[in-house]
Amino acid sequence: MSILPDFTLRTPRLLLRAFTPQDAQRVFEIRSDFEVTRMLVFPAYPPVLEQVTDWLREHVVEWRAGTAYRFAVVADGRVIGCADVDEIQDGCGELGYWLEREYWGRGLASEAASAVHEFATRTLGLRRLVAGHAADNPASGRILVRLGFRWVADSARWYRARGADVVRREYEFDADRQS
Repeated sequence: MSILPDFTLRTPRLLLRAFTPQDAQRVFEIRSDFEVTRMLVFPAYPPVLEQVTDWLREHVVEWRAGTAYRFAVVADGRVIGCADVDEIQDGCGELGYWLEREYWGRGLASEAASAVHEFATRTLGLRRLVAGHAADNPASGRILVRLGFRWVADSARWYRARGADVVRREYEFDADRQS
């Protein structure tokens, strides 16, 4: 299935669209907040604008290959975060999301994650999704449970921004179990 990069998702309060390299400065600003970046596995802290720009450029390649769909989460006319499904292979993918701290606690992460979850299962036809969160971020776990994910294990995972192994709670969603 070919999903064009101009594909968008809409929720009552959000627009989710493909990232562009022009979003680099905004993503850099959001990731400059350690409280945001420390919850993410791969990004460095402090961020480097050139690395953020390169990361955004990779999205076009991933989108066209069908291996990842990373959506810029837009509210109030500006990018406030990311919601994505990546590592797509053999009917499985990984769901992820993060928002600027100013937008935490408003249900927007849940709204964005739900939209991408639906996109992954209904539009892409993925039968299984995995996701995870740092154990010290239980709000993210509550979002996953509301989406039908179930906890499967805790593991130690290297979080680059923290420079340390962090307990990561791992979840899975099996569409066949939901029926």
